[in-house]
Amino acid sequence: MSVTVEYSTGELMAAVMARQLRPGEVAIMGAVSALPQAACRLAQLTTAPGLWFIAGGSGAVNPHLEPLVASSCDERLLNADAVMTLPDVILVEGRGDLIDVFFAGGLQIDIRGNCNLGPVGSWSHPTLRGPGGVGLPFVARAGRVVIYSMSHDRRTFVEHVDFVSGPGFPAGPGGLPGGGPSLMVTPLCTMDFDPGTHLARLATLHPGVTLDQVQEATGFAPILPVKLETTPAPTPEELSILRRLDPAGLLRSGASR
Repeated sequence: MSVTVEYSTGELMAAVMARQLRPGEVAIMGAVSALPQAACRLAQLTTAPGLWFIAGGSGAVNPHLEPLVASSCDERLLNADAVMTLPDVILVEGRGDLIDVFFAGGLQIDIRGNCNLGPVGSWSHPTLRGPGGVGLPFVARAGRVVIYSMSHDRRTFVEHVDFVSGPGFPAGPGGLPGGGPSLMVTPLCTMDFDPGTHLARLATLHPGVTLDQVQEATGFAPILPVKLETTPAPTPEELSILRRLDPAGLLRSGASR
């Protein structure tokens, strides 16, 4: 007899992101990072022992994360295996040979995986100005990039970003020094990138989400796979770990469809 365990969209996204990580890798993330923090800690405790992760804003290396905090700049993250200075964090981000996975996001994300954390609209008169990229320009040097967003709508997922803070795949000739974007994780679905065109391709729909919902909420037309799969739900073990790490319920609020 199977038992259905209730979970939140944030918990599903954290589990999906954790499954992208491998033993012994080094991952890094930016400021608004509860999801990748949770994913990294979950991976360390399950499928990726020996994983290292850096909570960028604090410089914390392998923060112990009990409880989970909303920002990588939170001083509680200093309870960690080690702490780096911010200049050293930036230097490490620029070393493509050191970072296996870069978790990235943006106010805008486009069909090629470009991320914008700068101005939305014109440069001189933006309708919205983001916090800036800081280390995000270095994503092109990482082994691969996992992009995540806590919202999925046409304002976020656009055909072309207004400003490139974190580069995805180039439209013209030439490539990236690193592996480029590998997956986008949203409250509705996951998208990977077609190896021939480097355009976003719908990979899985989250349980209960329809293709029409994704297409209506996306400002570009992702490539459709031959067979559309459903995102695997978090296992009871994954949920148990996430809820121990997150007693305040950060992952049970905030992600919107």
